[in-house]
Amino acid sequence: MDLYRIIGELVEERGRLQRIIESIEAMASTDGKPTHAQTRLTKRRGRKSMDPAARREASTRMKLYWEKRRAAQTPEVTAH
Repeated sequence: MDLYRIIGELVEERGRLQRIIESIEAMASTDGKPTHAQTRLTKRRGRKSMDPAARREASTRMKLYWEKRRAAQTPEVTAH
């Protein structure tokens, strides 16, 4: 029994079945909604971009955050 040959044949069969499923989904989408295969191909990956206003808002928010963190970490000097 050649396991590698059997595995190879199964992988090929899986590929054929996947193509058949995708073509059937494409034919079945008569209502105008994208199919699972279509949405999977068009999804954007990675980080979302920010517009300049959102970037400024995040910058201001983080500056205040770090200012408070630094103030909490520095030991207060008391006068003798």
